[in-house]
Amino acid sequence: MNACMRMGWVRHGLTAWNKAGKIQGTTDIPLSAVGEMQAQRLADRLLREKGLWNGVVSSDLKRAAKTGQILSDRLGIPFLTDPRLKERSFGQAEGTTEAERIERWGPDWRRRVPDQETDGSVRERGLAFVEQFTASHPGENWLVVTHGSFLAQMLQALIADAGDGHIANLSLTVLERREDGWIPLLHNCTAHLRDDFHE
Repeated sequence: MNACMRMGWVRHGLTAWNKAGKIQGTTDIPLSAVGEMQAQRLADRLLREKGLWNGVVSSDLKRAAKTGQILSDRLGIPFLTDPRLKERSFGQAEGTTEAERIERWGPDWRRRVPDQETDGSVRERGLAFVEQFTASHPGENWLVVTHGSFLAQMLQALIADAGDGHIANLSLTVLERREDGWIPLLHNCTAHLRDDFHE
């Protein structure tokens, strides 16, 4: 393992479907104007750590890629996309609200919706990305822009006691790779979205 490599995991900014409470999955919904503003606020925060981040790698879905592009442009660092970072497919549940899902499949809808990607599949492709990317970028620090369900699975796979709490839009979670694995330095932080954060 390479000591002291960091990954700054970012959930994409708000979309119209997020605001409406609709599950997105692999449906390619763009960022809203609010989502773009959120990305600018995170970029402003990261500018205070100028030089810490070497680049941005993002899911290729529009809402994540736009978030990543804003960060890349503002920080003046390279921007890559990787399809392994895209959100889990939620199959027939995509485009539905929580109430609609419960009505159709019951409170345990997460286990009952047909044709959705399994936790195991999400973790497998996510961990393959992490291993390959860390091997090809030794000693570097990268922002990784992805999605809520995918990110929750990755955190559970990479760190002990991660829990399965909600991952907020435009939150930042920073993990550092050491000899004994990944160590969390920051978790699900949205301080940059508060009005009092920006002077």
